[in-house]
Amino acid sequence: MTFDDARALAADVWAMPRPLLLALDVDGVLSPIVSHATAARLSPGVAETLSALASRRDIDVALVSGRSLDGLRQFDLDPAVIVVGSHGAEVRGDPPPMMTQAQSRLLTRLTELACRAADQAGDGAWVELKPISVVLHVRQAAPESGSHARDALLRAASEIDDTTVKPGKAVVELMARPADKGRALCALRERTAPRAAVFAGDDMTDEDAFRVLEEGDLGVKVGVGDTHATRRLPDPDAVRAWLDALVEIARSEE
Repeated sequence: MTFDDARALAADVWAMPRPLLLALDVDGVLSPIVSHATAARLSPGVAETLSALASRRDIDVALVSGRSLDGLRQFDLDPAVIVVGSHGAEVRGDPPPMMTQAQSRLLTRLTELACRAADQAGDGAWVELKPISVVLHVRQAAPESGSHARDALLRAASEIDDTTVKPGKAVVELMARPADKGRALCALRERTAPRAAVFAGDDMTDEDAFRVLEEGDLGVKVGVGDTHATRRLPDPDAVRAWLDALVEIARSEE
């Protein structure tokens, strides 16, 4: 597998038409994957780099995460950065997402399923409740019991009408109201009216965003695995180098 050179990728991004939308996932992209989400931190210097890019009039910087907005607050992001949580259901500064009574009842049912699955997975498993979804985390559970619990939850949830199931790396998210990063990226495009867009992500849920990229846009897959993205970086350290190089190029041309 071939990875792109970070500086060469930065040069290619800088050559794209502007205004530019630069959208990025957080965990596994701007922050190394850790055993528990609350322990995650942005890679050193990334917050300042994002601020420098977001301060430009010709670049809109957006973070598009499966985390809730509450879960993203720990990163203390610059107000100039657009923050999108819950796969697009939440946007910092916008009203909270609305749920119908039927969706609220569905979320209660899905939460009960996720809690039972966490009990089945045993020590280390935990459940995260978001505004429109619930997430089973098994990264810290024993591999065999965690895998069995995850698979059982996937099967059970697939039989419940109106449920959106999002499997990820050591997680299963059950949504009572549809949302995905593809829709989120389209909404960001409407909000910012860019001439081109870049999206960087590492997980299966990021493929929804890669799929809606248009001609002239650029998708960057972080890590290994099949993808619709056309460019690839190995890890968050390479992402940091890419963004740092982008700032250097921008400043050199001021």
